[in-house]
Amino acid sequence: MELPVEEWRLYAARRWAALEPAVREQLAAASLHDTLRLGCGLLRPEAETADLGRLCRRAQAGKEPAAARFYREEGNRLFGRRRYGAAARLYSQVCLEDIARAESHGYPDRLLPKVLLRKAECLLCLGRFQEAAGALSVVENKIPTGGSVTTRETLLKKLSQLKIKIHEKESCPEPPREARDEIQRKSEIWEENDSISGASSSLTLNFDMERGRHLVASQDILPGQNLLKEEAFVSVLCPGEGFLLQDSSETVWDTRVTNADLYCHRCLRELLASVPCHGCSYAKYCSQNCADVAWEQYHRAECSLGALLLTLGVFCHVALRTVLLAGFAEVSRMVEGSHDDDKDLHNLEARCEHPSEAPATRNGTRGIPGCNDSGQYQSSYQAVFNLLPHTEKHSPEHKFLCMLSVVAICKELQEAGLEAVVLNQELSEKSPKPKILEKTGELSPELKIMAEAMLRHVLQLQCNAQAITVMQESGSGDGAVVNKKPVRLATAFFPVLSLLNHSCCPNISVSFSGTAATVRASQPIPSGQEIFHCYGPHRSRMRVTERQQLLSQYFFECRCQACCDELEPDVKSVVSLRNSFCCPSCWASVQGEDTLCCSNEACAVSVSRESLAHRLWDLQQQIKKALELLRDRKADQAIKMLLKCQVDARSFLSPEHLLMGEMEDHLAQVYATQGKWQDAARHLERSIEIVEKHHGPSSVEMGHELFKLAQILFNGFAVSEALSTIQRAEEILSVHCGPQSTQIQELQEMKTCLLELPRSILQRT
Repeated sequence: MELPVEEWRLYAARRWAALEPAVREQLAAASLHDTLRLGCGLLRPEAETADLGRLCRRAQAGKEPAAARFYREEGNRLFGRRRYGAAARLYSQVCLEDIARAESHGYPDRLLPKVLLRKAECLLCLGRFQEAAGALSVVENKIPTGGSVTTRETLLKKLSQLKIKIHEKESCPEPPREARDEIQRKSEIWEENDSISGASSSLTLNFDMERGRHLVASQDILPGQNLLKEEAFVSVLCPGEGFLLQDSSETVWDTRVTNADLYCHRCLRELLASVPCHGCSYAKYCSQNCADVAWEQYHRAECSLGALLLTLGVFCHVALRTVLLAGFAEVSRMVEGSHDDDKDLHNLEARCEHPSEAPATRNGTRGIPGCNDSGQYQSSYQAVFNLLPHTEKHSPEHKFLCMLSVVAICKELQEAGLEAVVLNQELSEKSPKPKILEKTGELSPELKIMAEAMLRHVLQLQCNAQAITVMQESGSGDGAVVNKKPVRLATAFFPVLSLLNHSCCPNISVSFSGTAATVRASQPIPSGQEIFHCYGPHRSRMRVTERQQLLSQYFFECRCQACCDELEPDVKSVVSLRNSFCCPSCWASVQGEDTLCCSNEACAVSVSRESLAHRLWDLQQQIKKALELLRDRKADQAIKMLLKCQVDARSFLSPEHLLMGEMEDHLAQVYATQGKWQDAARHLERSIEIVEKHHGPSSVEMGHELFKLAQILFNGFAVSEALSTIQRAEEILSVHCGPQSTQIQELQEMKTCLLELPRSILQRT
């Protein structure tokens, strides 16, 4: 959820409507500094606090012993039903935390060895072998020499078994994450740009009044070539869509598993069992190191604000974390600089002696906003601050909502006594302590500076937020064929990546590893051509009218080649042509707007678009029911319903309609769960034909579909077909995702396995 919850948005709208017209006009025309100054004078602290307090009670983020007991009992119940994955996620809420608490609170020495053995088992399962070995060393010194002989022998036996397991695991370990990352870096050596941090030397930074800052190829670029590698300046994990664990009884505590339970809140690595924050129940980390670094950098200020930040949305959270990471001194410097040169920051044309003269032509890159005095554009807070907030283009109501939200956060920091925490990294012992204004409802001068920067960042995020995505398994995940789809994992600021302008037909692909983004050319880019990113609306997924409507949030009208072509009279989009209806009588194409007429003169049937749209909706509902049957492991019934849906679809949808391909894909999935690999491959190949027509033969969508087909052919022992499909998938995915991506590695493992088969088997296939 990017914006605040609906109730808070409605509250802000009522407060805005209650203002005098003259005050609304004043706020509408105000700068960020004046918006905050005027807005703070209009606030009613008691009303805002009461409303937010009520809303925050819905987002439980504090520690609750009763909740811990509930999660443990729920985990026990699920473990007993052999739902091990779900049980592990619930155990992880309390398991290692309980053991650490027992150790630190003087747990009896005679019972401690048993607890430490459990700790070692946990660490072993998590792959933390060194920590597990350390726990066993402590156990050896804790096992009593006296007492029950049986107890001592049981402990020693368990100790010996765990030592053997650790030795076996360490003898054939997987390469650690850091080692794999280092291998990837060495395999993709490139020459870095002198002026743009993280960018290839094949790019140059340009500026003009029409396109603003943008990147251009300074030499010919090949498909798959790395163009940019950038670590996010800041990122915040999105809770994401959760799913209710089956058989869970209704409770005040949430048993849904979301991204907040599955990924580290700092580095975004996938979790098996988390290292929880000691102060709140929301933040979870992949290691103690991540927890410690997060605490020092920002979480000690965020920890007690968990429920408030969940209520006010991810954009407010990103804004707060941005200023915490930058530090008060840097934030203050940039905010005060914006006051001194406010007109120049918001009107770049004023920086030129003539309107046609761009900063880059006068001073090189030093004249481009965001560049430092040496003309370098770095992934820094200065670059983040200089991303355009489009203050004058946001609606006054939206700016008022954002102002209320950031002030609420800063007031909570002040009232919780956290102002010194927000500022102390930048204040020396000789510096004056920030003046805390208690019970007046007024923010201190320092927090007003932080609030102004936060307001700027919240407005920037509408146009400059970058979604960090990850390929997540969809469906039950129980089959031999893994179906994955991209899911939004976090929202981040990437200052250099934000330089890329939008095109509905982009020439690059972006992939993510944790908090790092890698940009690769997805097609040949000749020297002098601009580098284009897709902000979401793509020509192969949406009609031009839908794309233009979605892109309006970025405050520009897209004039890319795809949009210009489709806006021409009598030109239909790729989506319109391929997701069209056909004549229910003779299956020829139909033409028209509200009334569709058969293009076959001998037929002359006409039908309303509304009636066909209703049939399409009914068909989609039937497909959903079929997928529910599949989830309930009723494969035969699912196949029967999907085949019936196909017959119905052929009577009014064009053969290339994307839904026709989706049904083929679903049938392939069902047959794969039954081990009917030939049937599964046949249906998936039909789906791939439609995907290729919609997205193109070299698209990332084709790569994902070929990856699924490779799995089916591999499991069906179709060796030669599998090897050729693996090669095609590798060629496409290496361009879009890089040679070290998870899918490429899985494809290479399948290829190795197939090539190591006996020659007699290879010859037969």
